[in-house]
Amino acid sequence: MSKRPTSFLGTPATAPGPLGPDMLRAFGVIRKNPLEYLHAVWREYGDIAQFPVPRPPSYLVNSPSGVRRVLVDNARNYSKSTIQYRALSLVTGEGLLTSDGDTWRGQRRILQPAFHHSALEDIGSHVSEATERVARQWAGLPIGTVIDVDAFMMGAALEVVAASLMSTDLTGRSSDIAAATLEALDVVVARARVPITPPGWLPTPANRVLRRSVARLDAAVAEMVEARGSDSGEDLLGMLLSVRDDAGRPMAISEIRDQLVTFIVAGHETVASALGWAWGLIAAHPQVGDRIAQEADSVAPDRVITFADYRELTYTRAVIDETLRLYPPAWLITRSALGNDVIDGVHVPAGALIIMSPWLLHRHPQLWDQPDEFHPERFLNEVERFAHIPFGAGPRLCIGRDFSYVESVMMVAQLARRFTVRQPPGGQLPEGDPLVTIRPRGGMPLIVEPR
Repeated sequence: MSKRPTSFLGTPATAPGPLGPDMLRAFGVIRKNPLEYLHAVWREYGDIAQFPVPRPPSYLVNSPSGVRRVLVDNARNYSKSTIQYRALSLVTGEGLLTSDGDTWRGQRRILQPAFHHSALEDIGSHVSEATERVARQWAGLPIGTVIDVDAFMMGAALEVVAASLMSTDLTGRSSDIAAATLEALDVVVARARVPITPPGWLPTPANRVLRRSVARLDAAVAEMVEARGSDSGEDLLGMLLSVRDDAGRPMAISEIRDQLVTFIVAGHETVASALGWAWGLIAAHPQVGDRIAQEADSVAPDRVITFADYRELTYTRAVIDETLRLYPPAWLITRSALGNDVIDGVHVPAGALIIMSPWLLHRHPQLWDQPDEFHPERFLNEVERFAHIPFGAGPRLCIGRDFSYVESVMMVAQLARRFTVRQPPGGQLPEGDPLVTIRPRGGMPLIVEPR
């Protein structure tokens, strides 16, 4: 039976959900694995549930119609002023990912040309170069060597985003910057999971880690800007350097920093996460790797995969889509209601926190056959638009969506035609760790061997 909770301040609830004591008893699970808790709430109370917290009133929304209402149809009623994005802004500043309102709209107009179709062609060449570096490393491994494929994908994805968007070569430095990114994001996750955190100026262990990690990212960005000088260009960094306000003033260095760090963090960590899971799933389903290799050989026989081949790699794209369904990097989307609204027939008051999870939506049994199984073939046909939202939806649809698809499809196709991946003896697909993205707990240990 659905429970209708009353908040701690006595305010009547508008949707079913757990009672206060239920949530208190689950506090350990919420801290350790919030995704597990959200899954349990959804299974018990349905597609819209309310949590028994006083401020703000908080709702879990897990239906295509509810997601569409929040992200598309009434998107202007919902802001990113939530604890999730405030915590993330400790790393990214007020970049495109965390900014809101008119600030976000102005940033989007400036940055959009860096992701137009012509820019994607340039991205393809950088993907080929990064993929070839990975291939050389894998080809030199002794037979049977177990490697963390996730770590290789982190490095490659960072090199691609730096070369494509900032015309910067991070070969040899990617591991240090990737480590700084992950360390900073670990602190962000810890802060977002508790209602009260120490102020940033307090020298706690977490704050010290955050300051060191952000300083390393800032140093990398400063080097990029200094190396470019005043030269503009058609990449992201060049566009930021060429921006002038109405008085002819250039963009402040702090603003440029926020955008570059945003794309270093969001532009490589999310793609790398998806690629790591893709290889894990391919290792668990060898026939999928074989089919990718056959497609790549058919599309580009005896030559390297290029951007021109991208749209022909339909099965490989389906593998990426299915990976993003099962392990969407952005597993949590939150919004704050600016005014009253009605979602799936439920009154939602102004100030409410709306929680959506692509991970849950992508496993909805009313939307997907065998929702927990890996079946790339399902994406060879059309799927319901708001049943699959790995990049969000509406005005805040991820600006780098096409960038991510091009990079992922090309890299997987090129490597799968040259290498097989398999799990070590006794190995299995790692558990997902819901951090800023869903990371494979303990990495993705696999055996990689030439075909």
